[in-house]
Amino acid sequence: MRMMLLLLVSALLATTSSLQAADHTTDTLETVKKNLAAKKAVLLDVREKNEWEQGHLTQARLIPLSELAAGKKSFKLPKDKILYLHCRSGGRALPAADILREQGYDARPLRFGFKALVEKGFQPAKKK
Repeated sequence: MRMMLLLLVSALLATTSSLQAADHTTDTLETVKKNLAAKKAVLLDVREKNEWEQGHLTQARLIPLSELAAGKKSFKLPKDKILYLHCRSGGRALPAADILREQGYDARPLRFGFKALVEKGFQPAKKK
């Protein structure tokens, strides 16, 4: 019985360790900007609506992680473009990318959050 349990745990660990979790993209911010300008990519903000309303990037589209995680399918995203994802500090972009990759998208989470992207030259929307 103990041996069977050990084998089961070993098999479970081997299976979960082989699952590929998203990592931040290795694309440079210059590459991101070029791909966005060339319409080869879309920028997604996965923060929540209240964060978006406090400030967001002009090129970004709001798709909150909470809605992605809840399985809402109301988002029309292009399958033929790169999806760059950002949040406040880079953490929520990772699970959002995992969700989108499972749906067949080329999702690339950015390491930089909203404020850092503004500091790096991305244009913030004017507040109303």
